[in-house]
Amino acid sequence: MRRVFIAIRVFFAVLFHGRIAAQVDEILKKRGLPAPTAAAELPRAETRPAKPAAAKAAVRSEAVTLLATLQREARLVDFVKESLAGYSDAQIGAVARDVHRDCGAVLQRLFDLRPVVEEVEGAEIEVPSGFDAARFHLTGNVVGESPFHGRLAHHGWIAAACNLPAWTGSKESATIIAPVEVELP
Repeated sequence: MRRVFIAIRVFFAVLFHGRIAAQVDEILKKRGLPAPTAAAELPRAETRPAKPAAAKAAVRSEAVTLLATLQREARLVDFVKESLAGYSDAQIGAVARDVHRDCGAVLQRLFDLRPVVEEVEGAEIEVPSGFDAARFHLTGNVVGESPFHGRLAHHGWIAAACNLPAWTGSKESATIIAPVEVELP
């Protein structure tokens, strides 16, 4: 039964991480397992004209999509790029409160952010043997072998979802974070 769970973990690791996929492919080649080939097409009872190839969708970095969403819904780029020299701390604070709230709402909607561990900060927790270094970051006097016992300094964050909007614009506008705004008379 353990092999089934390992197979499932490996399946998703290969699906979502190119580096792991390359490593698994290399291991399979060393074992002499044949590379996957396309399945032979089954004969058709009737021949239909081939469908024209669909136009390739414009490619846009997911990072640009996220930044554009944060700009559109929370004005994050405007806030960060604005010179604050002429504003009072109270004025900056008032704007920062809105940007903070709106950015938080965007991140929650797109990624369904949740704590990695549910314990409150300051609680005593155990870091299990064989822990994942991406999940636990140890600080302080790290000596000996796990399991480790310590005080939770930060509960961490995990994205329970990733719901970035799909890009439908042109290749030329794929790097636009915010469009030019023109007010007409």
